[in-house]
Amino acid sequence: MTRAYTAIVASVVVMLSFAAPVAAGTYEDAGRAYARGDYETAARLFRSLAEQGDAVAQERLGSMYHEGEGVVRDYAEALKWYRLAADQGDPSAQNNLAVMYYNGQGVPQDFAEAFKWYRLAAEQGNTIAQSNLGSMYAKGQGLSVDVVLAHMWFNLAAAKGEPEAAKTRDMIASHMTAAEIAEAQKLAREWKPNKRVP
Repeated sequence: MTRAYTAIVASVVVMLSFAAPVAAGTYEDAGRAYARGDYETAARLFRSLAEQGDAVAQERLGSMYHEGEGVVRDYAEALKWYRLAADQGDPSAQNNLAVMYYNGQGVPQDFAEAFKWYRLAAEQGNTIAQSNLGSMYAKGQGLSVDVVLAHMWFNLAAAKGEPEAAKTRDMIASHMTAAEIAEAQKLAREWKPNKRVP
């Protein structure tokens, strides 16, 4: 009986040593795989973390579905993962979800919904969302044109190094009064990031 038991245990150990590795790893492992262009491994590792509720991994997996990196491009899957992360307050996911609503990718184009998610991300200090929100105010997409708020959001993004924000802010300023510019600058100085979730 002991020999039979030992043989069974040895057989199980041998079989397990040939089994495919379980999709486990850290966010750093997934990030390294992504950085070296191994998108399939990165997607598998991000999925494992995303399914455990990790908002950053959910955002990254959403991005991979949005761009078709390591997975087949699938806007419905991108929306799903972005929304899970956005609902947890992840500003990158909020911005990306807004982009999808703004462009009508996987959903009907909806400027009001795009504005909502851009604003949540911008209020947390996401510079890309700040520029996107400034653009919506400047163009009056889904809301009234407001050059003061457009200038303010572009100014905030420019202060954090967003490349095109300073140019756009200055272009808008060329069509503003001195009083409007002063008000926009005051709002930018007084602005504080808000770490709330939707």
